[in-house]
Amino acid sequence: MSLEPLNPHVVMQRRAEDSARLVARGIGLNLLLAVLKFAGGILGHTYALIADGAESLLDVFSSILVWTGFRVAARPPDANHPYGHGKAEPLAALGVALVIFAAVGWISVHAVHEIVTPHQGPHWFTLPLLAGIVVTKVWFSRRMAAAGAAAGSTALDVEALHHWSDAITSGAAFVGIALAIAGGKGWEVADDWAALFACVVIAFNGVRMFNKALGDVMDTAAPGKFEDEVRALALAVPGVGALDKVRVRKSGLSHLVDIQVRVDGDLTVRAGHDIAHAVKDALIASSPHAISDVTVHIEPTK
Repeated sequence: MSLEPLNPHVVMQRRAEDSARLVARGIGLNLLLAVLKFAGGILGHTYALIADGAESLLDVFSSILVWTGFRVAARPPDANHPYGHGKAEPLAALGVALVIFAAVGWISVHAVHEIVTPHQGPHWFTLPLLAGIVVTKVWFSRRMAAAGAAAGSTALDVEALHHWSDAITSGAAFVGIALAIAGGKGWEVADDWAALFACVVIAFNGVRMFNKALGDVMDTAAPGKFEDEVRALALAVPGVGALDKVRVRKSGLSHLVDIQVRVDGDLTVRAGHDIAHAVKDALIASSPHAISDVTVHIEPTK
């Protein structure tokens, strides 16, 4: 006995809820790391670690944006949003990118201030603390990136890059503090220079995140490989003679397809209608997490 395939909107809703739970775990992780970084930075006399802690608090805020985006994206279509609420997901990712730019500016200004202001050098105990933070962030970044790839989520991809940027920031702070400790007097600002260098890397990743999220918001065409798969599936449906336009755009965790199908011009309206339904069903059933809706336009063959 065959099971009826799940409604694609139900599948997308489940994926959004699962993604939201993963983001919530990231919020908890960032809160814990922020406390550790602030404590280590204050007790260990290192601004690089304090700046890293401030960024972790900003991460909490940005992750809340993403979590909210997923909660909204999980809502089913309604009268005002017939295509669903999927756009909330890339909009949240766009918000995260903007928060990252703000964090880069804030950390850069304060790092420069510390460089020109004489201060005490960092303590050695901050090094094992930073090493543990880097390992934790790299692990969570990879986990989130894998979840983003599985769900087709731009927001999770951006969050993964964000956690990776945090690992880079902490890694740069580790190098700077190590240099300051090894160099002794006169090298106190090494960790501040490390924080400044990390800002350059984070800004670069922020631009990547921004462009990726903006592409989804602006309905950038899906990759050519994806479109080729859609064409192959549609051409395999009995009665389909050829294809004209095929347009695929991403909407949150799924894709929307507009396709023009050519059929025998002597067919009845009902027969053409049945072929159109068969094409739509074939595309949605082939990958329920990737395609949530299909609009089929029938044209007679010449």
